[in-house]
Amino acid sequence: MSQVVLYGTRFCPFCTAARRLLTAKGVNYQDISLDNDPELRAVVMKRSTRNTVPQIWIGDVHVGGYTDLRQLDIEGHMDKLVSTGVELPESDSI
Repeated sequence: MSQVVLYGTRFCPFCTAARRLLTAKGVNYQDISLDNDPELRAVVMKRSTRNTVPQIWIGDVHVGGYTDLRQLDIEGHMDKLVSTGVELPESDSI
């Protein structure tokens, strides 16, 4: 099973939605707060090339934010990615 990591903030509605989706799917994930750590936030933003939260990784795959995660779920790819860690073919959602 792939390690799932969510970098987010406490009051971000998209972070909350991502947490709810992962929890509803039974996914164990590491929830890392960026609320009080501007240095870590800068590192995450540089690594993801995005300046929004949440930023979600499944294994080595940068999924993106909540909308990207939800699209993976709708397309039926999230479960496979979480359970196997296999990289999926490139699509608009990743």
